[in-house]
Amino acid sequence: MILARVEGSIVASKKNAKMTGSKFLVVRPLVVDSPAAREFRPGTSTLVAVDTLGAGEGEVVLVVQGSSARLAADDKNSPVDAVVIGIVDTVDLGKNLLYRAH
Repeated sequence: MILARVEGSIVASKKNAKMTGSKFLVVRPLVVDSPAAREFRPGTSTLVAVDTLGAGEGEVVLVVQGSSARLAADDKNSPVDAVVIGIVDTVDLGKNLLYRAH
């Protein structure tokens, strides 16, 4: 699983028929550099993930990729490589609270 922040959304009026009705999000993976980290560091790349939960911009989410993403999608034969499977409430690392949803 990947911890990521939602940075935006994508609208694609023309897409594979199996993707009709899907919401697409632009997410940036979050990096925790050490066990003593006090905050996330944004990753250097972004992903497009199918949103199955209604996540919004700025939220921290859990994303799965590959075969796990296809299993999480409504249609296991969908051409999906990344899916949002959780909206994060808190991230605790040791005794440091790195994130709490507003």
